[in-house]
Amino acid sequence: MKGIVDEPQYSVGLLEGGMGLSDVIDNHIYEQTLTEKNAFFVADLGLIMRQHVCWRTHMAQIRPYYTVKCNSSPAVIEVLAALGTGFICNNKFELELVQSHSIPSEDIIYSGICKQVSQIKYAAKNGIDLLVCDNEAELRKISRSHPNAKLLVQLSTEACSTDDEIGITFGCSLKDCRHLLESAKELGVQVVVPINSCEDVQVYVHAISDARCIFDMGEEIGFDMKMLDIGGGFSGSDTQLELINSAVMSMVDLYFSPSTGVSIIAEPGNFFVSSAFTLAVNIISKKIVARDHPESSNDDPSPNDEPEFQYYMNEGVYGSFASKLSETLVAVPSVHKQNISRGTPLFSSSLWGPSGDDLDQVVEHCLLPELNIGDWLMFSHAGACSLGQPLCAATDSPPPHIYYVISSRDWFEMQDTGITQENTLKNFSLVPFFLNSCQTEAALSVPA
Repeated sequence: MKGIVDEPQYSVGLLEGGMGLSDVIDNHIYEQTLTEKNAFFVADLGLIMRQHVCWRTHMAQIRPYYTVKCNSSPAVIEVLAALGTGFICNNKFELELVQSHSIPSEDIIYSGICKQVSQIKYAAKNGIDLLVCDNEAELRKISRSHPNAKLLVQLSTEACSTDDEIGITFGCSLKDCRHLLESAKELGVQVVVPINSCEDVQVYVHAISDARCIFDMGEEIGFDMKMLDIGGGFSGSDTQLELINSAVMSMVDLYFSPSTGVSIIAEPGNFFVSSAFTLAVNIISKKIVARDHPESSNDDPSPNDEPEFQYYMNEGVYGSFASKLSETLVAVPSVHKQNISRGTPLFSSSLWGPSGDDLDQVVEHCLLPELNIGDWLMFSHAGACSLGQPLCAATDSPPPHIYYVISSRDWFEMQDTGITQENTLKNFSLVPFFLNSCQTEAALSVPA
């Protein structure tokens, strides 16, 4: 719990007078250029609030449970807790983090396919009763260590499977669910909700139909199921939310009559935090490499014989770009360089982390102007799967610092919903954000 209990205050810069996120980034880059040039995040907490408003507008009948592994920044947890979300935790660290914000135990789901017995006992001791399970071995382990557990069956349907290279599908198949439910009844473990994990709107018809079968099986065996989890996979667009809500609610109306009293939950993660964070990294080394000249150069981002550059950054896949190890594509960054004009030539480039490991490649191919050591790159939409527990100590550098900001407009709108520092955001220290004096002078000297 070190770093959670010992450092409860988050300094949040209040942006006023038309000041925007780019001003904040420019200011901190200026400060870092004068010191150690460490990578850093800038987090706009107002965007998280706006995403919640978007969810409430388009998915009013579905309660969100935020997946903490996506971004375990304590300030994010506090904002989402104030907004009334539930939480999905995968390990003891995440359980402790969420509990440190006084989240009721009934609003916490302990997920994870394979749980340590000690962590199941921790959940039992702390009244966290909702546990995910998808096989009999895990069920028996839970029944021994947490007699009061309420089992959430992780259901995997063929319609929800993906074509990933690993080829591993988690979840209990429909044909195996009856045996799992019968075993739960025999062991005295309560089953409260089957879970579907789907990311494609088109498969919800099949998935919710399967869920109805599980509800029927449970009722035959003697369970009273009242919750339906539609899983995750939310991109953050209004259009996607409208499509999902339309598909889900039409199928719920078909398979679950209002008299059943079934409530619906979902597991958004990226949806809330991705766009709220921007990561600024520094170029610490560069290399000109010999270019390959295959017969077909369709995939070559630069069609001429100009040089190709490898740039090494002070953050890599063993830190803020950990999602790259799970085949997640990292978007091409923007360059923070004042002398770049529209006609600046672009070169084939690749971006690497600082470890020197062959796996530490962040972006395989992109087009960038020639950069120098000390230049900065900015990765937008960097809030998802980049602020959890680090994979390893690949470098001596500390994790990037997070600078939290919120516009005065978003802050007032948040207060209008009943969220205040005194009642819900108790760890927030709201301070006016001021540009460095040299930055202010530079901005004033720019001709209109």
